[in-house]
Amino acid sequence: MEPSQHPSLDWIDCELASLDEAGLRRRLRTRGGAQAAQIVVDGQELINFGSNDYLGLAADPRLADAVIDVLWSKGWGSGASPLITGHTELHRQLEEQLAAFEGTEAALVFSTGFAANAGTIAALVGTGDVVFCDRKNHASLFDGCRLSRADVRTYPHCDWRKLDGLLAKAKRHGRRLIVTDGLFSMDGDAAPLVELAGVADRHGAMLLVDEAHATGVFGQHGRGIVELLGVEDRVAVRIGTLSKALGCIGGFVAGSQSLIEWLVNRARPYIFSTAGPAAAAAAVLAALEIVRNEPERRGDLLARAEQLRGDLTTAGWNTGNSTSQIIPIIVGKPARAVALSNTLRDHGIFVPAIRPPTVPEGESCLRISLTASHTGEMLGRLVAVLTKALG
Repeated sequence: MEPSQHPSLDWIDCELASLDEAGLRRRLRTRGGAQAAQIVVDGQELINFGSNDYLGLAADPRLADAVIDVLWSKGWGSGASPLITGHTELHRQLEEQLAAFEGTEAALVFSTGFAANAGTIAALVGTGDVVFCDRKNHASLFDGCRLSRADVRTYPHCDWRKLDGLLAKAKRHGRRLIVTDGLFSMDGDAAPLVELAGVADRHGAMLLVDEAHATGVFGQHGRGIVELLGVEDRVAVRIGTLSKALGCIGGFVAGSQSLIEWLVNRARPYIFSTAGPAAAAAAVLAALEIVRNEPERRGDLLARAEQLRGDLTTAGWNTGNSTSQIIPIIVGKPARAVALSNTLRDHGIFVPAIRPPTVPEGESCLRISLTASHTGEMLGRLVAVLTKALG
């Protein structure tokens, strides 16, 4: 067979070899069947601790039924961007329901959570402005900061005092924006939103919180860390995802009517992307109804996570500062994380190894992600294998 790679791309092979040598090369896996607590990956049946399907809704038949009902009348593809003809009555209904769920004036649905983050930040600040970003924020938040062309300053993870000092020195800028995850996706710890809101108030800064991993899981109504800590009215911009606890696809922004109208006019990923299918919006509406009517899902999930953290700590593992359904086992070196992940897989358990650049150097880990579908037996098996591996 003739070589398929163009000579101008020969450098890629050298770079891939470097990734192999450092233990940092990623490879695609293929899952068979539905996303669930037990899955088949590359032909092997595994207990799944690698998904963000926190409430176990991804394969819930009620979501599938909602999609099927709409498919016959609305079809699948939306066919255009939202500002042309892609915004259907189901999208409008979903945005109204998301605003009601979040307790805000309005909401706007994006094709992905990544697009919501990148588009919103770039619409809020630009040249001459400054944005402050937690060092452990999600990549989509960092990319949004860079795309904005504002002056980007990072601050140490959750260090609101350092942030306060940085803002005090930022005298020459126009708009000021603080960007943080509500719940951090790798460490499983929550941002100090009460203190961050205080910093924002003192310096006249906008505060944007990405609740991707907390929506549906934290707070009395499932609105996330902002609800849990009682700072909903002090956060200017709330961003969430529809693809994790809600088990669907897409992202959203919730806030004032003026904010949403500004994003409709200025958020490039929203303006220039084809709208998601109306059937997908129907699935989210079904998921929101479940979140409202079955609060025990998040209660049971968080109780189970607390028990697992205790069991792992007792066994001698370092779970960092996790306070959530996301539990890292911090091992330091990429090779150690990969070896542990392979050991677990040999015992029928899938836990992904997380390595740089997803986490900082020296913080490679196993990322255990709990869902409402995990059983006590599954958790016991995980702890048993990890305890044996440490011994």
